[in-house]
Amino acid sequence: MKIFLISDDEKEKNALRRIITNNDLGFLSGESNNMKGIKEDIMDIKPDLIILNIPKEDLRRLDIIKDIRKNISTHFIIISNPDSKKMVEIAYRYGVDFFIFKPISDFEVSTLIKRVRDKLLIDKQITKIYQLISDIKQYDEEVLDSHNWEKEINAILLKLGIIGENGSEDLVKVAKYIIENDINLNYMSIRELCSRFTDNPKAMEQKMRRAINIAMTNIASLGIEDYMNETFVEYSNTLFNFEQVKKEMDYLRGKSYEKGSINMKRFISGLCTICDNNNNILRNI
Repeated sequence: MKIFLISDDEKEKNALRRIITNNDLGFLSGESNNMKGIKEDIMDIKPDLIILNIPKEDLRRLDIIKDIRKNISTHFIIISNPDSKKMVEIAYRYGVDFFIFKPISDFEVSTLIKRVRDKLLIDKQITKIYQLISDIKQYDEEVLDSHNWEKEINAILLKLGIIGENGSEDLVKVAKYIIENDINLNYMSIRELCSRFTDNPKAMEQKMRRAINIAMTNIASLGIEDYMNETFVEYSNTLFNFEQVKKEMDYLRGKSYEKGSINMKRFISGLCTICDNNNNILRNI
C-alpha cells in the first residue's frame, strides 16, 4: 500500500514513519510539509492512502480532499485537534475515511491504517469477482424486479437498532412502496403516504416518528462510544442531519437540554436511496 504524508510537524512525521515501518503497513511513496505544489505529485504517484495533518483553524486544507478525489481514488486519514468538530463534519462529507485526534498513539494509527488496507484488499477481491462473473452471469430482469426490498430495508433498521420497535414495520411498508412505485416525496406528505395503508394515517405517522427518534438516539450513542463506528459514519449524515445528531449526542452526554430533531422525509428518502443504490450495483455487475 502506497502512503503519502502531508504534515508540517516533523516530530509527528517521524512518529508516523516509525509506525508505518515497524508495523509493515506499507511504504512511503511521498511526503510534504505543506499543501503547495503537491497536487501534481499526488496525481503521478496515485497513493492508496494520504495521511493529512490539518490544524483546526485551517479548514481550507480540506479543499484538497475534494480536488484530489475528483481525479483519483484514494483514502484519507486526517490528524487534527480533538475540538475540531466543524472540521470532522466537513471532512466526512468530503469522503474522509478516519480521524485521528492529537496526540497520536501507535495503536490508533496502526489500527486505522490496517483498516484502510483491509478495505483496499476487499475492493480488489470484489473487483476480481466482478471480472470473473461478468462474462458468464446475466441477471434475469424479472428476478431483479422482484428484488427483496423488505429484507434489505430490515437489514438497515437492524443496524439502527429499531427492528421490533413499534413503527418499524410501517417504515418497511412505506419505504418498499416508495421504491416500487418510484414516488418522489417532494410532492407527497408523509400523512398522505400513510393514508395508502391505513384509515388512521396520523397514528401511523406518529409511530414511525417515534421509531426514527429511537434510531437517532441509537446512532448518537454509537457516535459517543466510537466516532469512527462504521454504522455511525454511514448513517449519521444520510438518514439524519449531522448537526441534529450532534445535538442528540450533547443531550445524551448531559451537555445540553435540547435533543436532536429528526426529519421524517429525509430519513425515509435516505432509506430508499440506500436500498436503490445497492440494487443498482447489482444491475451493473
